[in-house]
Amino acid sequence: MFAAYAARIDRDQPLNGLELGERPAPEARPGWTTVTVKAASLNHHDLWSLRGVGLAEDKLPMILGCDAAGIDEDGNEVVLHSVIGQSGHGVGPDEPRSILTERYQGTFAEQVSVPAWNVLPKPKELSFEQAACLPTAWLTAYRMLFTNAGVRPGDSVLVQGAGGGVATAAIVLGKAAGLRVYATSRDEAKRKRAVELGAEEAYEPGARLPRRVDAVIETVGAATWSHSVKSLRPGGTLVISGATSGDRPSHAELTRIFFLELRVVGSTMGSKDELEDLLSFCAATGVRPVIDEVLPLDRAREGFEKIASGDLFGKIVLTNS
Repeated sequence: MFAAYAARIDRDQPLNGLELGERPAPEARPGWTTVTVKAASLNHHDLWSLRGVGLAEDKLPMILGCDAAGIDEDGNEVVLHSVIGQSGHGVGPDEPRSILTERYQGTFAEQVSVPAWNVLPKPKELSFEQAACLPTAWLTAYRMLFTNAGVRPGDSVLVQGAGGGVATAAIVLGKAAGLRVYATSRDEAKRKRAVELGAEEAYEPGARLPRRVDAVIETVGAATWSHSVKSLRPGGTLVISGATSGDRPSHAELTRIFFLELRVVGSTMGSKDELEDLLSFCAATGVRPVIDEVLPLDRAREGFEKIASGDLFGKIVLTNS
């Protein structure tokens, strides 16, 4: 079957390790099911995999891709939850948690195999392309906002780095849930787009906000860390799920954190139950993922180049004809 896969690790030039071509189709195994992929979406995780982060060389070649929506063996339209091992379903009970492409072949292919427990019904209100955007970036944003930040309607949230998949999702979900959302971006066009999607206002990174916020959604890391901490009200919560600009800020702001009794919460992906809730939320409210571009799988390299450059707003989706 045709697939986009990591053939080698290159930490400095990750796209050098990306290959497109034929790979073996999934083999049947007890407790697992094979899904025919209709759409799959790109994440920064895929780029990091090509750098060798979370992907060991002895696992190569590895088909990339965490997210997918498609048709299961019984003809049902489904969405995949890409976290394997946390429940013991389909794998040994002692197997540590991993995401597709770390231990098991991913979704940038004509077919993918996952534990049957990891398959959820796709709401009829969502297209395959829309549903394929939800299991990683949108699920991460959903968990950051509603589980780890614990915000309620009327609360205020700062979303750093508008344009990325998680940040974009947080703006749309926050608006739909009745939050007052502020956003930042270095790019004027992205700031304008953030406001169109529901942000009350969008600012350049580091700008003073009109008020201190209840929570900050942080995926940028070192470049925005100090601003994130300084933007919180006393007792506020900073939730971090990524560090695309690096994980070593020049100022950790420890004094401010302890003096104002701020909470710093790490957040990774989300549970199957949270994905089910997110799917229902989107179906019921009309919220839809922001898609930057849809490409056929054989043009996957273009999608990788776009996510590597940061020249996007929302998700890149790959489809099989």
